[in-house]
Amino acid sequence: MSITVIVHVQGGDAVLGEIEAIPEPTANYIIVTNVRTRDGKSVVYIDREATRVLFPWHRISFLETLPSEEDREEIETFFRD
Repeated sequence: MSITVIVHVQGGDAVLGEIEAIPEPTANYIIVTNVRTRDGKSVVYIDREATRVLFPWHRISFLETLPSEEDREEIETFFRD
């Protein structure tokens, strides 16, 4: 099961993509697939034919994980009429 993440790259715009698992603390890089901008467009500095991108940890500020469809079903949403 892939995990959708937002990768905040130092000195650049954040990109959206999928990772297979949460990286180990000893990892030097993360492998991200289906890399795109937040609005779904292709990233200008990544070739359109690329299937995976390796981001080294020293270039990443932080990662955000987004809930999967399965997680969204479990989350109770509150709203006011």
